[in-house]
Amino acid sequence: MKIIFLLILSLLSINFYGQANIEATEQQFRIMFYNVENLFDPFDDTLKNDQEFVAGGVRGWTWKKFEKKLNNISKVVVASGGWEPPEIVAFGEIENRFVVIELLKLTPLEKFSYEIIHEESPDERGIDVGFIYRRDKFKELYHKSVKIKSEDTTLKTRDILYVKGILKIKAKNDSDTLHFLINHWPSRTGGPAITAYKRKDAALTLKSITDSLFKINSKSLIILMGDFNDEPVDESINIHLAAKTEMGDNQGVLYNLMTPYLGKIDTGTNKFKDQWGVIDQFIVSGQLLSENSRISVKNSMAEIIQFPFLLKEDENFPGRIPFRTYNGMKYSGGFSDHLPVLLTLRIKD
Repeated sequence: MKIIFLLILSLLSINFYGQANIEATEQQFRIMFYNVENLFDPFDDTLKNDQEFVAGGVRGWTWKKFEKKLNNISKVVVASGGWEPPEIVAFGEIENRFVVIELLKLTPLEKFSYEIIHEESPDERGIDVGFIYRRDKFKELYHKSVKIKSEDTTLKTRDILYVKGILKIKAKNDSDTLHFLINHWPSRTGGPAITAYKRKDAALTLKSITDSLFKINSKSLIILMGDFNDEPVDESINIHLAAKTEMGDNQGVLYNLMTPYLGKIDTGTNKFKDQWGVIDQFIVSGQLLSENSRISVKNSMAEIIQFPFLLKEDENFPGRIPFRTYNGMKYSGGFSDHLPVLLTLRIKD
């Protein structure tokens, strides 16, 4: 019996130390996207249609409410990272660079040394996408704002923000370069069918960028993220962008990581009436799903962050709903009408 016990103990020790050694050779890098819903400062910008969210406006927006929203956002970001906030956070529905500066200055995020990447978009309401990164963990090499190409000359929507950089977590060579594309596609206001051409234009613009990257290097590490205002199975994403809904690791192919959440009654990133939708997404290149890649997506999937404080009981339909800043025109002091999504990369030594 003593011999058997020692044998079992030996096997357990081998398994424990072997597993510990495997974990020691890997590091993680987290990326978050969050549509923060109308993050406006309370000042009037005469070049934008921001009158709803100015001091003395119809919503009663004030500096105090602005500060509360900033602290709410920082709470989500810090909590999403566990011990530390994510290395990269991309935002949708920010008014300008100033609101991000204040987010990083007036909240606990101040101590994490984030840098900002932001460009103004032609959106009529003045909302943009933005990107922050921890300068001790990521190095930006290049960025640019890409306008949506459309035959509709009246279309004024958010640009796609392209960011190229490398991880500072033991980056070895150029093959570790990451390409990020942050999106906030045209909404469905007016009806999904009537506005579908706008999201098609956005999808084709985005595809032209990824095709160019794949042409240079079929093993490019590409991460698309954002509020697409369509779901993974919709035509804009599944056909025009050609993002696959079934997982694989083929080079030069895009794969949508959010498909496991489709069809869930009580799960999604945004709720319209009684239906949850998965419109905030991560889409990645096949190389990031390859077992042979030094940088890959952990568990080949993304997460929807569903902290209890981000949700409340739905007063009109069964289940819960995101806890918003406003319920209609009534201020409620919540977070956003969207839930954030999180992607974790695994880096092998």
